[in-house]
Amino acid sequence: MSDSASIVAETAARVFADLADPQTINKDKTGGWKAPLWQALEQAGLTLAWVPDDLGGAGASLGDGFEVLGAAGRAAAGVALAETLLAGWLLAQGKIAAPPGMMTVAPARPGERLALGADGTLNGRARAVPFAGDALHIAVLAHGPSGISIALVDAKTCRVGEGRTLAGDAQSDVTFDRTKPIKVAPAPEGLDQTVLMLMGCTVRATQVAGALEAVLAMAVRYANERVAFERPIAKFQAVQHNLARLAGEVSAAMTAAGSAADTIASGEADAEALFLEAASGKIRCAEAAQEGAAIAHQVHGAIGFTQEYILHRYTLRLLAWRDDFGNESYWAVELGKRVAQRGADELWPLVASR
Repeated sequence: MSDSASIVAETAARVFADLADPQTINKDKTGGWKAPLWQALEQAGLTLAWVPDDLGGAGASLGDGFEVLGAAGRAAAGVALAETLLAGWLLAQGKIAAPPGMMTVAPARPGERLALGADGTLNGRARAVPFAGDALHIAVLAHGPSGISIALVDAKTCRVGEGRTLAGDAQSDVTFDRTKPIKVAPAPEGLDQTVLMLMGCTVRATQVAGALEAVLAMAVRYANERVAFERPIAKFQAVQHNLARLAGEVSAAMTAAGSAADTIASGEADAEALFLEAASGKIRCAEAAQEGAAIAHQVHGAIGFTQEYILHRYTLRLLAWRDDFGNESYWAVELGKRVAQRGADELWPLVASR
């Protein structure tokens, strides 16, 4: 980790520790914690970390932003930080200044297509857009007569449905019906919907890895505190085996997410390497999310399923994040297609090259 990334990560961790303690948030049924947290994140420049200075952002590196996302995952914070970071990155590709406040991106599912008409209006429907109900603006990737464009849209000019994730975070279908964007710019060469989805995959993988770190620490702490038959349950071999399995899943997720993030942050990867790393990261982290959530609840027993205990704040988000920007099944099929196209003789060189 570079010095700048370390400073950014420490700043993010401090903000989350002060204003997003999971236990405090879990007890707050009014959502009063969100505004102070968001204000602190904005003041620290973390929400627009991926936006250059001249476009209204903090001008941090991609690596710095991924460190912020890891800290956000470890806090299981239910605010649109990841979505705002991603929206800011997308707008920056079109040299569009990023507005303040929460943002999100559309589309958020592979295969969906939003159209930019000759009259400059947007049409189409984006399903399950994360935090669409909370966002003030939406960064849109659209297809038009002259190619792919990036658009900044006021969320009030769209039809935003009602919806929630498993964790209770806002997630809605967004309909664009002759919607007039605030600003439109052509996408740079090489930026298409697949690249946006892969960037989203890496964002989610980084959050999953961070959340799994916190879940492992929680499970180990509980196993050492919970006493059964006059000794901590961590002393029982079956529990030790489960904790070891959980640690393995966490390690795999951190490795896969970190490799994908490093590949993107380096700025030197070609399209093939980007696809391999980001798709693999999403697949492995999604698998670890499912397996890790199950193990953590098994270690905690009945208390892990209660609303009062904070484990569900992590595990429900882990499961919800699996679907964003394409689930593991979708990317496994797409990755398999690419490997098959290269031929059997190219499989090992492809794997060994990473």
